[in-house]
Amino acid sequence: MIEFWADNNFGDTRAGGLAGPTGLVVILLLAIGTIFLIRSMNARLRKLPERFAQGTSGPRAAVEVPADDAVQTEENAN
Repeated sequence: MIEFWADNNFGDTRAGGLAGPTGLVVILLLAIGTIFLIRSMNARLRKLPERFAQGTSGPRAAVEVPADDAVQTEENAN
């Protein structure tokens, strides 16, 4: 019974012998890319101020919200 489980049922495993080294290269490239992304993120986080000013300055302050009267007149016109 042990010989049955020990048999190689996958054919010649030496013909495609590049799968192991190719997988290692892919994993190493992913690890290096992750390291560079983490370093970049940390550098950007260090540039941020410790606290943001409380107020309405910034890009969101420039967005104009339509007045309720304008919305109601458009609905009434239709």
